[in-house]
Amino acid sequence: MIYPGLVSITFRQLTPAAVIELVAQTDLRGIEWGGDVHVPHGDVATAQRVRQQTLDAGLVVAAYGSYYRASHEESGPFEAVLESAVALGAPTIRVWAGRQGTESADEAYWQAVIEDSRRIADLAAASKVTIAYEFHNKTLTDTNSAARRLLERVNHPNIRSYWQPPRYSAVDENLAGIDAVAPWLSHIHVFQWHRVSGEREALAVGAADWQQYFSRIHQIEGDRYAMLEFVENDDKAAFIRDARTLQTWLAALV
Repeated sequence: MIYPGLVSITFRQLTPAAVIELVAQTDLRGIEWGGDVHVPHGDVATAQRVRQQTLDAGLVVAAYGSYYRASHEESGPFEAVLESAVALGAPTIRVWAGRQGTESADEAYWQAVIEDSRRIADLAAASKVTIAYEFHNKTLTDTNSAARRLLERVNHPNIRSYWQPPRYSAVDENLAGIDAVAPWLSHIHVFQWHRVSGEREALAVGAADWQQYFSRIHQIEGDRYAMLEFVENDDKAAFIRDARTLQTWLAALV
């Protein structure tokens, strides 16, 4: 089942309470709380408060969107990230697969990311929390084949992967990306940017593409959230409009 949600960093300028109030105006079900502004790494009191606010609104904490980068301690200790995730009640922590793309990463760098990924996966598993990679450029998940290669080499039962359509990529390539990470697929980040200019558009503009993506994802076993990330002009009305579009698409899959 694919449930609709929001990535909180879509509205970094709002307080957690304001984000919840906005989501409550829609039929979205879950929120991925960001670890930069809304629920900072290691701030347990804030995590506990936001968790309760989310639950009181009848919503679900879908995930914790951390800014931890595997093998890079300068991104902060993972233990602080995990502490916040547990206090938040997040079942999944999103992390980044390093900070180098595959064109520049040598074997030593791959091995460092792999080893640290296994370390944090073990730590998270002890707290019954799952780790999932961001599917993103300038990391070791910057191509379909690289993402699958990393997941296969890490080979850890507590590691999964998000998916989102990379900028400039064609539909066939994106469908292949979904297939590449299908055995590990966690949540989906949903947005609509112009394929050439990168300007944000109404989600409905991408209906032909996104309906194909969701049709493919719907065939993959398991439950996951499809979460809006960024909207046209950072506008609240645009978010509500896109939320309705997303809900319509997902309802058609049932």
